[in-house]
Amino acid sequence: MSDTYCDQLEQDTWFLKNDYRLSVQLVEKLVLQLNRIHPNVLSDKEAQKFRDVKVPTKTRLADLLSTLKEKGEEACHEFYRALHIHAEQLYISLPSRKRQRDATEPNGTNIHPDPRERFVLNERGPVFFIICFSVVAGLALYYYSNEEDKALGDAKKILGFTAIGLSRRAKAMLISYAEDQSKNQ
Repeated sequence: MSDTYCDQLEQDTWFLKNDYRLSVQLVEKLVLQLNRIHPNVLSDKEAQKFRDVKVPTKTRLADLLSTLKEKGEEACHEFYRALHIHAEQLYISLPSRKRQRDATEPNGTNIHPDPRERFVLNERGPVFFIICFSVVAGLALYYYSNEEDKALGDAKKILGFTAIGLSRRAKAMLISYAEDQSKNQ
């Protein structure tokens, strides 16, 4: 971690000011955190200036970030801590954080996948799953209902033993099916 927090804040300033990523409420929480918990970072007068609702949020945010940079390393560090507490997803998506994660990963492997891709199992969707399930269910029905094939006789007897983990109705049906098949042979 060769970059200082001030350098990181310099890199992240454009990202934070762009597209209103920080809402009015979030800016308010950050200013209160920096003022109440760390009064050495923001004085009451400065906090009141940054909480003025008459000034647009983008302007207040730009002034806050430039003030923090002027105050030094500790102020920038406390800003990042407050941002991590109040907006973790935004904190993770900061350009400086992404660059740090990429630099620490061995051989370019992605240990921390994109949060949007965490829950995606495949790209084909539910229709593909239904089609595959239908094909497998159809083959299973064909396999067990084929009366002409004598090679399946032993497999149908084994079907009776698969009822161990099923409900009472399913057990009764599978056992009776296996008994019927053994009488027919």
